[in-house]
Amino acid sequence: MLLLTLAIGFVMAMIDVTAVNTALSAIAIDLEVPLSGLVWVVDGYTLTFAALLLAGGALADRYGARRAYQGGLAVFVLGSVLCALAPGGGALVAARLLQGCGAALFMPSSLALLMHAVDDERQRARMFGLWSALVSAAATVGPLAGGLLVETFGWRSIFWLNLPLGVAGIVLTGWRAPAPPSHPRSLGLISHGLGAGALASLAFVLIDGPELGWTAPPVLAALATAMLLGVLLVRRERRAAQPVLPRALYGSAPFRAALVTGLMINVATFGQLFVVSLLMQQGHGIGALGTGLAILPMTAAAGIMNVLSGRAIAAYGTRMPLLAGLGGGAAAALLLTGAAAQTPPWLVVMGGTLLFVALGFAIPAMTATVMGAGGKALANSAGAALNANRQVGALLGVALAGTILHAVPDWGLRLALVYGAIAAGLACAWLAVWHGVRQPAAAPAALLADQVMEG
Repeated sequence: MLLLTLAIGFVMAMIDVTAVNTALSAIAIDLEVPLSGLVWVVDGYTLTFAALLLAGGALADRYGARRAYQGGLAVFVLGSVLCALAPGGGALVAARLLQGCGAALFMPSSLALLMHAVDDERQRARMFGLWSALVSAAATVGPLAGGLLVETFGWRSIFWLNLPLGVAGIVLTGWRAPAPPSHPRSLGLISHGLGAGALASLAFVLIDGPELGWTAPPVLAALATAMLLGVLLVRRERRAAQPVLPRALYGSAPFRAALVTGLMINVATFGQLFVVSLLMQQGHGIGALGTGLAILPMTAAAGIMNVLSGRAIAAYGTRMPLLAGLGGGAAAALLLTGAAAQTPPWLVVMGGTLLFVALGFAIPAMTATVMGAGGKALANSAGAALNANRQVGALLGVALAGTILHAVPDWGLRLALVYGAIAAGLACAWLAVWHGVRQPAAAPAALLADQVMEG
Protein backbone atom coordinates (compact mmCIF):
# COMPACT_ATOMS: atom_id res chain seq x y z
CA MET A 1 0.00 0.00 0.00
CA LEU A 2 2.84 2.40 0.82
CA LEU A 3 4.53 1.56 -2.47
CA LEU A 4 1.35 2.19 -4.42
CA THR A 5 0.74 5.42 -2.54
CA LEU A 6 4.14 6.88 -3.35
CA ALA A 7 4.02 5.74 -6.98
CA ILE A 8 0.68 7.44 -7.70
CA GLY A 9 2.27 10.81 -8.41
CA PHE A 10 4.79 9.45 -10.89
CA VAL A 11 2.18 7.21 -12.49
CA MET A 12 -0.14 10.19 -13.07
CA ALA A 13 2.67 12.28 -14.49
CA MET A 14 3.92 9.53 -16.82
CA ILE A 15 0.47 8.70 -18.16
CA ASP A 16 -0.33 12.39 -18.54
CA VAL A 17 2.84 13.23 -20.49
CA THR A 18 2.57 10.34 -22.94
CA ALA A 19 -1.24 10.40 -23.29
CA VAL A 20 -1.33 14.08 -24.23
CA ASN A 21 0.62 13.34 -27.41
CA THR A 22 -2.15 11.03 -28.61
CA ALA A 23 -4.74 13.79 -28.02
CA LEU A 24 -3.03 16.60 -29.94
CA SER A 25 -5.11 16.38 -33.11
CA ALA A 26 -8.37 16.14 -31.15
CA ILE A 27 -7.39 19.20 -29.10
CA ALA A 28 -6.45 21.11 -32.25
CA ILE A 29 -9.84 20.41 -33.84
CA ASP A 30 -12.00 20.90 -30.76
CA LEU A 31 -10.37 24.08 -29.45
CA GLU A 32 -9.06 25.36 -32.81
CA VAL A 33 -5.49 25.39 -31.55
CA PRO A 34 -2.71 26.13 -34.11
CA LEU A 35 0.58 24.25 -34.22
CA SER A 36 2.33 26.72 -31.90
CA GLY A 37 -0.53 26.25 -29.43
CA LEU A 38 -0.06 22.48 -29.51
CA VAL A 39 3.62 22.96 -28.71
CA TRP A 40 2.61 25.09 -25.70
CA VAL A 41 0.16 22.39 -24.58
CA VAL A 42 3.06 19.94 -24.36
CA ASP A 43 5.80 22.37 -23.29
CA GLY A 44 3.74 24.42 -20.83
CA TYR A 45 3.78 21.51 -18.40
CA THR A 46 7.46 20.85 -18.99
CA LEU A 47 8.37 24.52 -18.56
CA THR A 48 7.11 24.93 -15.00
CA PHE A 49 8.20 21.42 -14.08
CA ALA A 50 11.78 22.06 -15.20
CA ALA A 51 11.94 25.57 -13.77
CA LEU A 52 10.61 24.64 -10.32
CA LEU A 53 12.01 21.13 -9.81
CA LEU A 54 15.01 22.26 -7.77
CA ALA A 55 12.79 24.57 -5.75
CA GLY A 56 10.45 21.64 -5.10
CA GLY A 57 13.29 19.69 -3.54
CA ALA A 58 14.21 22.65 -1.34
CA LEU A 59 10.60 23.07 -0.22
CA ALA A 60 10.41 19.37 0.65
CA ASP A 61 13.52 19.73 2.82
CA ARG A 62 12.25 22.86 4.52
CA TYR A 63 8.60 21.99 5.16
CA GLY A 64 8.67 18.19 5.11
CA ALA A 65 8.50 15.64 2.31
CA ARG A 66 4.99 14.44 3.17
CA ARG A 67 3.52 17.94 3.08
CA ALA A 68 5.28 18.65 -0.20
CA TYR A 69 4.03 15.40 -1.73
CA GLN A 70 0.42 15.98 -0.70
CA GLY A 71 0.54 19.63 -1.72
CA GLY A 72 2.01 18.74 -5.09
CA LEU A 73 -0.69 16.14 -5.72
CA ALA A 74 -3.38 18.70 -4.82
CA VAL A 75 -1.97 21.29 -7.23
CA PHE A 76 -1.59 18.67 -9.98
CA VAL A 77 -5.19 17.50 -9.53
CA LEU A 78 -6.46 21.09 -9.63
CA GLY A 79 -4.50 21.69 -12.84
CA SER A 80 -5.92 18.48 -14.33
CA VAL A 81 -9.51 19.51 -13.56
CA LEU A 82 -8.88 22.92 -15.15
CA CYS A 83 -7.41 21.17 -18.21
CA ALA A 84 -10.52 19.03 -18.52
CA LEU A 85 -12.77 22.11 -18.26
CA ALA A 86 -10.66 24.37 -20.51
CA PRO A 87 -12.87 26.36 -22.92
CA GLY A 88 -9.98 27.33 -25.21
CA GLY A 89 -6.32 26.85 -26.01
CA GLY A 90 -5.10 29.65 -23.70
CA ALA A 91 -6.95 28.23 -20.70
CA LEU A 92 -5.60 24.75 -21.46
CA VAL A 93 -2.00 26.00 -21.59
CA ALA A 94 -2.46 27.90 -18.31
CA ALA A 95 -3.80 24.74 -16.65
CA ARG A 96 -0.86 22.75 -18.01
CA LEU A 97 1.49 25.28 -16.40
CA LEU A 98 -0.26 24.61 -13.08
CA GLN A 99 0.13 20.87 -13.57
CA GLY A 100 3.87 21.36 -13.97
CA CYS A 101 4.01 23.28 -10.69
CA GLY A 102 2.35 20.37 -8.90
CA ALA A 103 4.67 17.79 -10.45
CA ALA A 104 7.70 19.85 -9.39
CA LEU A 105 6.46 19.61 -5.80
CA PHE A 106 5.59 15.92 -5.54
CA MET A 107 8.29 14.27 -7.65
CA PRO A 108 11.35 15.13 -5.50
CA SER A 109 9.56 14.17 -2.27
CA SER A 110 8.18 10.78 -3.33
CA LEU A 111 11.55 8.99 -3.26
CA ALA A 112 12.51 10.75 -0.03
CA LEU A 113 9.36 9.35 1.62
CA LEU A 114 10.19 5.86 0.42
CA MET A 115 13.77 6.18 1.70
CA HIS A 116 12.55 7.11 5.20
CA ALA A 117 9.85 4.46 5.27
CA VAL A 118 12.21 1.48 4.94
CA ASP A 119 15.35 1.05 7.07
CA ASP A 120 16.62 -2.30 5.81
CA GLU A 121 18.91 -1.79 2.78
CA ARG A 122 17.86 -4.99 1.00
CA GLN A 123 14.18 -4.35 1.52
CA ARG A 124 14.66 -0.77 0.37
CA ALA A 125 16.37 -1.91 -2.84
CA ARG A 126 13.49 -4.32 -3.48
CA MET A 127 10.98 -1.53 -2.88
CA PHE A 128 12.83 0.74 -5.30
CA GLY A 129 12.76 -1.97 -7.93
CA LEU A 130 9.02 -2.56 -7.56
CA TRP A 131 8.33 1.18 -7.47
CA SER A 132 10.36 1.68 -10.64
CA ALA A 133 8.53 -1.15 -12.37
CA LEU A 134 5.18 0.52 -11.61
CA VAL A 135 6.37 3.82 -13.04
CA SER A 136 7.89 2.16 -16.11
CA ALA A 137 4.66 0.26 -16.72
CA ALA A 138 2.70 3.54 -16.54
CA ALA A 139 5.04 5.17 -19.06
CA THR A 140 4.67 2.17 -21.36
CA VAL A 141 0.87 1.93 -21.32
CA GLY A 142 0.37 5.71 -21.28
CA PRO A 143 0.08 6.13 -25.08
CA LEU A 144 -2.30 3.16 -25.38
CA ALA A 145 -4.43 4.33 -22.45
CA GLY A 146 -4.51 7.83 -23.91
CA GLY A 147 -5.60 6.57 -27.31
CA LEU A 148 -8.39 4.45 -25.81
CA LEU A 149 -9.65 7.32 -23.65
CA VAL A 150 -9.54 9.88 -26.46
CA GLU A 151 -11.39 7.69 -28.96
CA THR A 152 -13.94 6.46 -26.39
CA PHE A 153 -14.62 9.49 -24.18
CA GLY A 154 -12.82 12.41 -25.84
CA TRP A 155 -9.54 14.17 -25.08
CA ARG A 156 -10.78 15.71 -21.82
CA SER A 157 -11.01 12.26 -20.24
CA ILE A 158 -7.21 11.91 -20.01
CA PHE A 159 -7.24 14.78 -17.52
CA TRP A 160 -10.33 13.62 -15.59
CA LEU A 161 -8.48 10.36 -14.92
CA ASN A 162 -6.11 12.24 -12.61
CA LEU A 163 -8.90 13.32 -10.24
CA PRO A 164 -9.60 9.96 -8.52
CA LEU A 165 -5.94 8.97 -8.65
CA GLY A 166 -4.75 12.22 -7.07
CA VAL A 167 -7.39 12.27 -4.34
CA ALA A 168 -6.54 8.66 -3.46
CA GLY A 169 -2.86 9.58 -3.29
CA ILE A 170 -3.48 12.51 -0.94
CA VAL A 171 -5.62 10.42 1.43
CA LEU A 172 -3.35 7.36 1.39
CA THR A 173 -0.23 9.48 1.98
CA GLY A 174 -1.71 10.90 5.19
CA TRP A 175 -2.65 7.40 6.29
CA ARG A 176 0.35 5.28 5.27
CA ALA A 177 3.40 7.47 4.61
CA PRO A 178 5.72 8.57 7.44
CA ALA A 179 6.49 12.23 8.04
CA PRO A 180 10.29 12.68 7.90
CA PRO A 181 11.67 15.63 9.87
CA SER A 182 12.17 18.86 7.98
CA HIS A 183 15.62 20.36 7.40
CA PRO A 184 15.48 24.16 7.17
CA ARG A 185 17.56 25.45 4.28
CA SER A 186 17.75 28.47 2.03
CA LEU A 187 15.21 28.31 -0.77
CA GLY A 188 17.19 30.51 -3.17
CA LEU A 189 13.99 32.04 -4.48
CA ILE A 190 15.78 34.78 -6.43
CA SER A 191 17.94 32.27 -8.29
CA HIS A 192 14.97 30.05 -9.02
CA GLY A 193 13.02 33.06 -10.25
CA LEU A 194 15.83 34.13 -12.56
CA GLY A 195 16.13 30.62 -13.97
CA ALA A 196 12.37 30.28 -14.48
CA GLY A 197 12.19 33.67 -16.22
CA ALA A 198 15.10 32.88 -18.53
CA LEU A 199 13.65 29.48 -19.43
CA ALA A 200 10.16 30.90 -20.05
CA SER A 201 11.56 33.66 -22.28
CA LEU A 202 13.60 31.15 -24.27
CA ALA A 203 10.54 28.92 -24.65
CA PHE A 204 8.55 31.86 -26.03
CA VAL A 205 11.30 32.58 -28.59
CA LEU A 206 11.47 28.97 -29.79
CA ILE A 207 7.73 28.30 -29.85
CA ASP A 208 6.28 31.60 -31.09
CA GLY A 209 9.27 32.78 -33.15
CA PRO A 210 8.27 30.78 -36.27
CA GLU A 211 4.72 32.16 -36.21
CA LEU A 212 5.41 35.78 -35.23
CA GLY A 213 8.67 36.07 -37.17
CA TRP A 214 12.17 35.88 -35.74
CA THR A 215 12.63 39.65 -35.98
CA ALA A 216 9.26 40.56 -34.45
CA PRO A 217 9.64 42.95 -31.45
CA PRO A 218 8.09 40.50 -28.91
CA VAL A 219 10.45 37.74 -30.02
CA LEU A 220 13.54 39.97 -29.88
CA ALA A 221 12.46 41.30 -26.48
CA ALA A 222 12.02 37.77 -25.15
CA LEU A 223 15.43 36.75 -26.48
CA ALA A 224 17.08 39.76 -24.81
CA THR A 225 15.25 38.95 -21.57
CA ALA A 226 16.40 35.33 -21.65
CA MET A 227 20.03 36.39 -22.16
CA LEU A 228 19.90 39.06 -19.44
CA LEU A 229 18.28 36.80 -16.85
CA GLY A 230 20.72 34.01 -17.71
CA VAL A 231 23.71 36.31 -17.13
CA LEU A 232 22.25 37.56 -13.86
CA LEU A 233 21.65 33.97 -12.71
CA VAL A 234 25.24 32.92 -13.44
CA ARG A 235 26.65 35.97 -11.64
CA ARG A 236 24.43 35.43 -8.61
CA GLU A 237 25.26 31.73 -8.36
CA ARG A 238 28.99 32.43 -8.51
CA ARG A 239 28.75 34.88 -5.61
CA ALA A 240 26.15 33.05 -3.50
CA ALA A 241 27.25 31.53 -0.21
CA GLN A 242 24.89 28.59 -0.83
CA PRO A 243 24.31 28.26 -4.58
CA VAL A 244 21.40 26.24 -5.91
CA LEU A 245 23.88 23.76 -7.43
CA PRO A 246 26.88 23.05 -5.15
CA ARG A 247 30.18 24.30 -6.55
CA ALA A 248 31.80 20.90 -6.03
CA LEU A 249 29.73 19.56 -8.92
CA TYR A 250 30.82 22.24 -11.39
CA GLY A 251 34.37 20.91 -11.61
CA SER A 252 33.41 17.29 -12.29
CA ALA A 253 33.94 16.34 -15.93
CA PRO A 254 31.77 13.18 -15.68
CA PHE A 255 28.98 15.26 -14.15
CA ARG A 256 29.11 17.79 -16.98
CA ALA A 257 29.19 15.04 -19.61
CA ALA A 258 26.20 13.29 -18.03
CA LEU A 259 24.23 16.56 -17.99
CA VAL A 260 24.89 17.04 -21.72
CA THR A 261 23.80 13.45 -22.25
CA GLY A 262 20.58 13.91 -20.29
CA LEU A 263 19.74 17.08 -22.18
CA MET A 264 20.25 15.51 -25.60
CA ILE A 265 18.48 12.25 -24.73
CA ASN A 266 15.35 14.15 -23.76
CA VAL A 267 15.59 16.39 -26.81
CA ALA A 268 15.56 13.21 -28.90
CA THR A 269 12.90 11.39 -26.88
CA PHE A 270 10.29 14.11 -26.61
CA GLY A 271 11.03 15.60 -30.01
CA GLN A 272 10.43 12.23 -31.64
CA LEU A 273 7.23 11.53 -29.65
CA PHE A 274 5.79 14.89 -30.71
CA VAL A 275 6.68 14.46 -34.38
CA VAL A 276 5.60 10.82 -34.64
CA SER A 277 2.26 11.59 -32.97
CA LEU A 278 1.47 14.34 -35.48
CA LEU A 279 2.84 12.28 -38.39
CA MET A 280 0.47 9.43 -37.58
CA GLN A 281 -2.59 11.63 -37.07
CA GLN A 282 -2.09 14.46 -39.56
CA GLY A 283 0.25 12.86 -42.08
CA HIS A 284 -1.42 9.43 -42.33
CA GLY A 285 -4.89 10.04 -40.88
CA ILE A 286 -4.45 7.49 -38.09
CA GLY A 287 -6.69 7.93 -35.03
CA ALA A 288 -5.69 8.44 -31.41
CA LEU A 289 -5.83 4.72 -30.60
CA GLY A 290 -3.67 3.81 -33.58
CA THR A 291 -1.21 6.51 -32.59
CA GLY A 292 -1.06 5.10 -29.07
CA LEU A 293 -0.40 1.63 -30.44
CA ALA A 294 2.37 3.05 -32.65
CA ILE A 295 4.10 4.74 -29.73
CA LEU A 296 3.73 1.72 -27.43
CA PRO A 297 6.70 -0.31 -28.78
CA MET A 298 8.98 2.74 -28.43
CA THR A 299 8.26 3.30 -24.74
CA ALA A 300 8.25 -0.43 -24.02
CA ALA A 301 11.64 -0.86 -25.68
CA ALA A 302 13.16 1.92 -23.57
CA GLY A 303 11.88 0.32 -20.35
CA ILE A 304 13.24 -3.10 -21.25
CA MET A 305 16.65 -1.70 -22.14
CA ASN A 306 16.78 0.20 -18.84
CA VAL A 307 16.76 -3.15 -17.07
CA LEU A 308 19.32 -4.79 -19.35
CA SER A 309 21.63 -1.80 -19.05
CA GLY A 310 22.02 -2.43 -15.32
CA ARG A 311 23.83 -5.68 -16.03
CA ALA A 312 26.19 -3.97 -18.46
CA ILE A 313 26.98 -1.26 -15.90
CA ALA A 314 27.77 -3.87 -13.26
CA ALA A 315 30.13 -5.64 -15.67
CA TYR A 316 31.77 -2.77 -17.57
CA GLY A 317 31.00 0.46 -15.71
CA THR A 318 29.12 3.41 -17.17
CA ARG A 319 31.39 4.49 -20.03
CA MET A 320 30.63 1.61 -22.40
CA PRO A 321 26.80 1.73 -22.09
CA LEU A 322 26.87 5.50 -22.53
CA LEU A 323 28.97 5.38 -25.70
CA ALA A 324 27.06 2.41 -27.13
CA GLY A 325 23.66 3.92 -26.40
CA LEU A 326 24.45 7.39 -27.71
CA GLY A 327 26.25 6.04 -30.79
CA GLY A 328 23.41 3.65 -31.57
CA GLY A 329 20.86 6.44 -31.08
CA ALA A 330 22.73 8.75 -33.47
CA ALA A 331 22.90 5.95 -36.06
CA ALA A 332 19.16 5.23 -35.75
CA ALA A 333 18.34 8.93 -36.13
CA LEU A 334 20.51 9.14 -39.26
CA LEU A 335 18.66 6.14 -40.66
CA LEU A 336 15.34 7.91 -40.09
CA THR A 337 16.44 11.00 -42.02
CA GLY A 338 15.82 8.94 -45.15
CA ALA A 339 12.09 8.58 -44.41
CA ALA A 340 9.78 10.24 -46.92
CA ALA A 341 6.14 11.29 -46.91
CA GLN A 342 5.25 7.99 -48.61
CA THR A 343 7.21 5.83 -46.17
CA PRO A 344 4.86 3.32 -44.48
CA PRO A 345 4.13 4.34 -40.88
CA TRP A 346 5.31 0.99 -39.53
CA LEU A 347 8.80 1.61 -40.93
CA VAL A 348 9.02 4.95 -39.12
CA VAL A 349 7.81 3.27 -35.93
CA MET A 350 10.44 0.55 -36.34
CA GLY A 351 13.20 3.13 -36.74
CA GLY A 352 11.87 5.11 -33.78
CA THR A 353 11.87 1.95 -31.68
CA LEU A 354 15.54 1.36 -32.54
CA LEU A 355 16.26 4.90 -31.39
CA PHE A 356 14.48 4.26 -28.08
CA VAL A 357 16.32 0.94 -27.65
CA ALA A 358 19.65 2.75 -27.87
CA LEU A 359 18.65 5.60 -25.59
CA GLY A 360 17.10 3.22 -23.06
CA PHE A 361 20.46 1.47 -22.81
CA ALA A 362 22.27 4.74 -22.06
CA ILE A 363 19.86 6.26 -19.52
CA PRO A 364 20.77 4.19 -16.42
CA ALA A 365 24.49 4.71 -17.08
CA MET A 366 23.91 8.44 -17.39
CA THR A 367 22.11 8.57 -14.04
CA ALA A 368 24.70 6.37 -12.35
CA THR A 369 27.44 8.69 -13.60
CA VAL A 370 25.69 11.74 -12.14
CA MET A 371 25.05 10.06 -8.79
CA GLY A 372 28.60 8.76 -8.64
CA ALA A 373 29.94 12.27 -9.24
CA GLY A 374 27.72 13.64 -6.47
CA GLY A 375 28.50 10.94 -3.93
CA LYS A 376 26.42 10.52 -0.79
CA ALA A 377 26.97 14.11 0.33
CA LEU A 378 25.67 15.70 -2.89
CA ALA A 379 23.36 12.95 -4.15
CA ASN A 380 20.17 14.99 -3.77
CA SER A 381 21.60 18.04 -5.53
CA ALA A 382 23.11 15.97 -8.34
CA GLY A 383 19.90 14.04 -8.95
CA ALA A 384 17.75 17.17 -8.88
CA ALA A 385 20.10 18.91 -11.32
CA LEU A 386 19.94 15.95 -13.71
CA ASN A 387 16.15 15.75 -13.63
CA ALA A 388 15.75 19.52 -14.09
CA ASN A 389 18.24 19.43 -16.97
CA ARG A 390 16.35 16.58 -18.63
CA GLN A 391 13.08 18.49 -18.42
CA VAL A 392 14.77 21.43 -20.14
CA GLY A 393 15.79 18.96 -22.85
CA ALA A 394 12.18 17.81 -23.20
CA LEU A 395 11.04 21.42 -23.58
CA LEU A 396 13.71 22.17 -26.19
CA GLY A 397 13.01 18.95 -28.10
CA VAL A 398 9.31 19.70 -28.55
CA ALA A 399 10.01 23.37 -29.33
CA LEU A 400 12.62 22.43 -31.94
CA ALA A 401 10.29 19.91 -33.54
CA GLY A 402 7.47 22.47 -33.58
CA THR A 403 9.73 25.05 -35.22
CA ILE A 404 10.65 22.64 -38.01
CA LEU A 405 7.05 21.52 -38.56
CA HIS A 406 5.93 25.14 -38.77
CA ALA A 407 8.62 26.13 -41.25
CA VAL A 408 8.46 23.10 -43.58
CA PRO A 409 5.20 21.75 -45.08
CA ASP A 410 6.56 18.51 -46.59
CA TRP A 411 6.64 15.56 -44.18
CA GLY A 412 9.67 14.00 -45.83
CA LEU A 413 11.78 17.11 -45.32
CA ARG A 414 10.33 17.56 -41.85
CA LEU A 415 11.50 14.11 -40.78
CA ALA A 416 14.92 14.64 -42.34
CA LEU A 417 15.46 17.89 -40.44
CA VAL A 418 14.09 16.66 -37.11
CA TYR A 419 16.06 13.42 -37.10
CA GLY A 420 19.14 15.16 -38.47
CA ALA A 421 19.04 17.54 -35.51
CA ILE A 422 18.56 14.60 -33.13
CA ALA A 423 21.54 12.76 -34.64
CA ALA A 424 23.73 15.88 -34.31
CA GLY A 425 22.71 16.35 -30.66
CA LEU A 426 23.41 12.74 -29.74
CA ALA A 427 26.78 12.92 -31.50
CA CYS A 428 27.67 15.95 -29.35
CA ALA A 429 26.69 13.98 -26.24
CA TRP A 430 28.84 11.04 -27.43
CA LEU A 431 31.86 13.36 -27.72
CA ALA A 432 31.18 14.82 -24.26
CA VAL A 433 31.15 11.31 -22.76
CA TRP A 434 34.26 10.26 -24.70
CA HIS A 435 36.25 13.16 -23.25
CA GLY A 436 34.56 13.47 -19.85
CA VAL A 437 33.87 9.94 -18.60
CA ARG A 438 37.30 8.40 -18.50
CA GLN A 439 37.10 5.90 -15.67
CA PRO A 440 34.29 3.34 -15.67
CA ALA A 441 32.27 3.34 -12.51
CA ALA A 442 29.73 0.78 -11.35
CA ALA A 443 26.52 2.04 -9.78
CA PRO A 444 25.21 1.02 -6.35
CA ALA A 445 22.66 -1.80 -6.41
CA ALA A 446 19.89 0.39 -4.98
CA LEU A 447 20.53 2.98 -7.68
CA LEU A 448 20.40 0.42 -10.46
CA ALA A 449 17.08 -0.83 -9.14
CA ASP A 450 15.78 2.70 -9.44
CA GLN A 451 16.79 3.32 -13.02
CA VAL A 452 13.67 2.05 -14.74
CA MET A 453 11.97 5.23 -13.56
CA GLU A 454 14.50 7.34 -15.39
CA GLY A 455 13.35 5.86 -18.71
